[in-house]
Amino acid sequence: MIGSLEIVIVLVAALFIFGPDKIPELAHAAGKAFGDFKKAQLSAELGVSDLDIYPDTKANIDIGDKIKDIARSSGIDVHGKSNDELLALIEEAAKAK
Repeated sequence: MIGSLEIVIVLVAALFIFGPDKIPELAHAAGKAFGDFKKAQLSAELGVSDLDIYPDTKANIDIGDKIKDIARSSGIDVHGKSNDELLALIEEAAKAK
C-alpha cells in the first residue's frame, strides 16, 4: 500500500521535474485519461458500444422540433411540410420583416 510519505515524495519529484506551470496541465490530462478509462471499463462491462447505429436520428428529431417551433412562432403552418420547406418559409418570413 502506498503511504502518505511516498505520495509526498512523488509530488515533490514531479514539481522539480515538470515545474509549477506544468503540474495543473498534467493533473488535468491525468484526470481526463482516468475518466476516459472508467467510461471504457463501464461500457465494456455493460457490453455497450460508443458507436450509435443511427447517430443522426436523435439530432435530426431535435433539429426538426426546433425548426417547427420557430415556424409556429412565425405563424407558419407546419403540417405536411418538410424541414427544408419550413426553413425556406422561415427565411421568407424573416426577409419580409
